[in-house]
Amino acid sequence: MTPSRRSFAHTVLAMSFAGIVACGGDVQSAPTQVTPPRDTTSTVTPSPSVLTHLGQGAVAERFTAEVWVRGTTAYTSTWGNRAGVRGNAVKIWDVSANQPQLVDSVIVANATTTGDVQVSDDGSIMLVAIEANPNGGVAIYSMANPRAPQLITRTTGGELQYGVHTAELARVNGVLYAFCSVDPANGVPARLVVLDLSTPSAPRTVWSQQMGTPFIHDVFVRDGLLFTAEWTDGVGIWDIGAQGGSVAAPRLLGRARTVGGQVHNVWWLNDPVTQNKKYLLVGQEGPGSIGSSSVGDVHVVDISNLASPVEVAVYSVPGAGTHNFSVDEAQGLAYAAYYNGGVRVLDVRGDLGSCQATQKTVDGRCNLTSMSRQRATYLGSGGVPVHVWGVHWSPSGLFASDMLNGLWRAAPGVR
Repeated sequence: MTPSRRSFAHTVLAMSFAGIVACGGDVQSAPTQVTPPRDTTSTVTPSPSVLTHLGQGAVAERFTAEVWVRGTTAYTSTWGNRAGVRGNAVKIWDVSANQPQLVDSVIVANATTTGDVQVSDDGSIMLVAIEANPNGGVAIYSMANPRAPQLITRTTGGELQYGVHTAELARVNGVLYAFCSVDPANGVPARLVVLDLSTPSAPRTVWSQQMGTPFIHDVFVRDGLLFTAEWTDGVGIWDIGAQGGSVAAPRLLGRARTVGGQVHNVWWLNDPVTQNKKYLLVGQEGPGSIGSSSVGDVHVVDISNLASPVEVAVYSVPGAGTHNFSVDEAQGLAYAAYYNGGVRVLDVRGDLGSCQATQKTVDGRCNLTSMSRQRATYLGSGGVPVHVWGVHWSPSGLFASDMLNGLWRAAPGVR
């Protein structure tokens, strides 16, 4: 499949929500968490470089959410409510030059938040996740003209009505599916709903299961495996075609529980240079306040044994927390959106689970910062506060979606 990326909570600018989970489209009460042990060593590490700023597409009237790029066109979704303006728009950008230029917008009916936005691997359709209850669902657009999407269908009612927090496109055995993480609401638990999009005008549910405590945030699909970000329940590892399972009848292979929980998103690293496929990057999203604070680490999980995965490393940014990832696997560089901490670039090539004693946290995990794995940072331009929701690397370049300021473009990192 095309690798996943994704998905901060519902409030207004500058309203503090300490104790409230910032989770990509709706406000949830944060479960009690044990503060994970932090590194107490004094290892001196080199200062990371700063990515070169190339341009900005400003958005002032709405909070910018997700970003997806295909070719010379970028798509950004919008979130929540900003000074009375709802997050019901998907903005379309010309990114053929360094400076993103807004060319159009799509307004999604009855949406409060348009979270995930993704174009299929063949460029034929665009999928948009919609919150909130009772008007949740997905919208599917024809991309015959990539800069003028035409609505094919917008779901209403059914299991998706409570709000689709993230919707990820993935192709399994030649069939295109949408993996929809549905919000808990009105006493109805969160669940994962998988839609067959063979006929985009008539999405068909092929699997639906209650999942996540208290919610499921995201998925990642590749090579017949499904990884589910299930918050307190950790990361689920499912066979959907690798070892006899299927999309209609997934088989649970194992579960990874990371330090601190709050599992928000996942990326399975597949390095084409070293052929290493043993690590998951797992994003942890804690409470925060738009424009000023966030909490959460990047956890590295060794899945050499799918039935018994183990966390081996962690990356922390004091005073900031991670959200979504995008990885340039050919270069072995991971880009992590870090809200008020901007974008952080990590070297994820090679052995992430072995390190010297002085490079370990107090509980024995390798500290990627102490290992000099942080290669670069990016905080936009002009010294303005940022709150970076998403980041997207593609052959077209590196783009970051900033809730406060819109779409940033930077030069990608180099090894």
